Amino acid sequence: MIIALIVLVVLLLIGIGLYNSLIGKKNQVTNAFSAIDVMLKKRFDLLPNLIETVKQYTTYEGGLLQKVVELRSKAMTGNISNQEKLEIDSQLSTSMKGLMLNVENYPDLKANQNFLNLQTTWTESEEQIAAARRTYNASVTDYNNAIMMFPGSIIAGMMNYQAINVLANTEEERKNISAKELFNS
Repeated sequence: MIIALIVLVVLLLIGIGLYNSLIGKKNQVTNAFSAIDVMLKKRFDLLPNLIETVKQYTTYEGGLLQKVVELRSKAMTGNISNQEKLEIDSQLSTSMKGLMLNVENYPDLKANQNFLNLQTTWTESEEQIAAARRTYNASVTDYNNAIMMFPGSIIAGMMNYQAINVLANTEEERKNISAKELFNS
C-alpha cells in the first residue's frame, strides 16, 4: 500500500513537472514572438524618417516609396494577426532591399549624413529582427520537441497543444535581388 502511494505521488510529481514545463515553453514562444513584434514596430517607426530623407533626393522611386508607406500603414493598424504581420514584414523587407539598391543612383543621398545614420539604424534594426527570429525559432523548436516527445506528448495531448511552425523565408526572400533588373524596370 505504501509503495503504491509512493508510486502515485512520484507519478503525480512527474505529471505536474511536465505540465509546468509545457506551460513554460509555450509562454517562452509567446515571449519570443513579442520580441519580434517589438523589433518590427521599431522598424516601422524608423521608416517615415528614412522615406522622407530618400524623397528629398530621388525622382523616380515614387512607386517603391508608396508601397513601403502602404505596407507600414497596414502593419500599424494593430488589428492584424501574427501571420499577417509576418507577411507584411516579408513584403516590406523585399521592398526595402530594392530601395537600398536604388540609392546607388543618388551620390548626394549616399553622402547625406542623415541618410547614413538612418541606414545604419536600419541595418541594426534588421540584425535585431534576425536575432529575434532565431530566438523565436529556437523557442518553437524546444516547445515542439516537448509536445511531441514521450511523455510530454501525453500531457500536451490532454492540453490540446499543437505544434507551431518555425519562421522560414519565403521564396521571394530567398531570391537574390538583381540590381540590373531594378535599374532596367
